[in-house]
Amino acid sequence: MRLQLNTKILLGFTVALLVLTLTSLLAYRSIQQLSFYTRQVEHTYQVMQHTSDMRMRTRDAQLAVRNYLLLDDSTRLDEVQPSLDGALRNFDALQLLTRDNPTQQTRLDSLRQLIAFERALLNKWQRVRPSPEAARDLVLADANALNDIRRLLDEITADETVLLDQRRQNQDFYENTSPLAIVVSAVLAVLIVLWLFSKISRELQANQRLQQELTTVNTDTARRIEIIENLANQVVQGDFSVKISQDQQRDTLGKLATSLNRMTQTLDENFTALKNRNQELDQFAYVASHDLKAPLRGVMTVVKWIEDELHGELSEQMRQYLGMMKGRLSRLEDLINGLLAYARAGRTEQHIEEVNVAQLVSEITEMVVPLSFRVELADSLPVFQTDRLSLQQVFTNLMSNAAKYHDKEAGTITIGCRDAGKCYEFRVQDDGPGIAPEYHEKIFLIFQTLRDRHTAESTGIGLSIVKKIIDEQKGSIHVESAAGQGAAFVFTWPKEATK
Repeated sequence: MRLQLNTKILLGFTVALLVLTLTSLLAYRSIQQLSFYTRQVEHTYQVMQHTSDMRMRTRDAQLAVRNYLLLDDSTRLDEVQPSLDGALRNFDALQLLTRDNPTQQTRLDSLRQLIAFERALLNKWQRVRPSPEAARDLVLADANALNDIRRLLDEITADETVLLDQRRQNQDFYENTSPLAIVVSAVLAVLIVLWLFSKISRELQANQRLQQELTTVNTDTARRIEIIENLANQVVQGDFSVKISQDQQRDTLGKLATSLNRMTQTLDENFTALKNRNQELDQFAYVASHDLKAPLRGVMTVVKWIEDELHGELSEQMRQYLGMMKGRLSRLEDLINGLLAYARAGRTEQHIEEVNVAQLVSEITEMVVPLSFRVELADSLPVFQTDRLSLQQVFTNLMSNAAKYHDKEAGTITIGCRDAGKCYEFRVQDDGPGIAPEYHEKIFLIFQTLRDRHTAESTGIGLSIVKKIIDEQKGSIHVESAAGQGAAFVFTWPKEATK
């Protein structure tokens, strides 16, 4: 009965795979055992090394104390503690390395007591007046302990030497058999490959033709995907008018291109409408707050006239009411001024110039920071081209707030900087009352303040202006703080001015 070609190949693969698997398992087992006994030999060497080091360091500690007593040289005592500490580290290593050997663990239990005795004895003799007689007495007092330590370490070394011989024999055996197993596996693998090569050469030719077809398809697909990626990158950069016009195929990528065209068109329309709305809102806030100033001044003037002309006729309660009215009007004026500043933020034309940040901060310090406060500048503050006025507004608001909302009359404001690649990361830190984590996001919202709303200077607009300016620069800002631990405002500023 003749077997078909496919059946022959399948049977050949099965037999070859079984033989190769068996020899590979034997080779793997041999290599695994070689690796195991190699680790065991290294383990034994480590035990013997720590044993030798422990004996030397114990002897060195006793020798240092003896030299101190004999030579009256106190510098010798500096060697005692490092030697004893090293001996303890060797003991800990030995205890860990021999944790599976009960005999060695028993010896180490005895050794622990001897080391403790040796440490106490040497500490005692360090306080004795130096003399040759004291050195002799130390040697006599420590002789038994050192002999016991030496005896135990010799016993540990002797056992490990026996183990080392056994493990070396096993290592040598598998060191010789592992290459043979690998060679046998390699020879069988070569024979199998040669036998199978003749059977699958025709399949390779067919696969080559298929590969050429797939390469053509992949090239075309990669080109179309690259077009889609370029569109996505342009959308990320804010260009929503881009379209894919050359992909007219009706496959999945073609449908995706059509959907992306509809998406960019919708985004372009929505962002244009949103931009117009934002401009209208800014213009409304600017005009409304500007127009409110005139009637506000009129009301303030009327209140002043009443106080001046009717001063003698006003009752104490009426004067109190008028004072409350002036306070409310003053806060309203601050709010209007803040609203105007917020509306102006980002509307002025940028003037790019070289800015020395250290010099800029020093000028701001003279303008807004009280003399009772200390401002510390890091050496890393940069000099770079940017819009000086915008950066000045940010530092002015942050440094003014750090002093204004401090819970003491004097404090420290620290200005730092870190190079963050395409931008600088500035840090304005104070040692004030701090801000609880639940308010870290709230403080950047307009009209949000952690102070009493009746406090004139607390309008809740300053940090909103800061965030708006930094957003215009494509930067970011956040606060790092906890109640009672000061606050650090961290913001990024691009190295290259945004257009």
